[in-house]
Amino acid sequence: MTPNTLFPTGWQTFLAGGLLIGIGVSLLFAMTGLIGGMSTVFTSTWSFVSRAAYFRQERFVSSRRWRLVYAVGLVLGALAWLLLLGPDVDLTTTVPWWRLLIGGLLAGYGARLSNGCTSGHGICGLASLQLPSLLAVLTFVASAMVTAQLVARVVAR
Repeated sequence: MTPNTLFPTGWQTFLAGGLLIGIGVSLLFAMTGLIGGMSTVFTSTWSFVSRAAYFRQERFVSSRRWRLVYAVGLVLGALAWLLLLGPDVDLTTTVPWWRLLIGGLLAGYGARLSNGCTSGHGICGLASLQLPSLLAVLTFVASAMVTAQLVARVVAR
């Protein structure tokens, strides 16, 4: 396996994206003390419209405004990234829609189950030396490795 196998379109954009995300969450934490995980944005945004007890928890209601601004900033950052790279960037995937849907549902369920998503635990949790985040990241990585092997050996044939 070569690096080109893992990153057939190049690794530079992934490295630059990771650095920008790291800088962004670091600045958010340094300037406000807020931890910038993204999975809670979805849940806290539901607190604007849902009366369900789960979405009305204080931690979601009290943080929903800054999380919404944070999400808008993420979308604007992605738009700026696209404008900087130009229209030649390939934004399509060959992965079938049903695999993306199943993957999204499993990732969302896992994020709620572990009280945070992969990026939240991996970037924000590890940076603040939280043991639960380390355990979550190790679980995510192990699960991803097993899933990738299963998909490559069973489903892809």
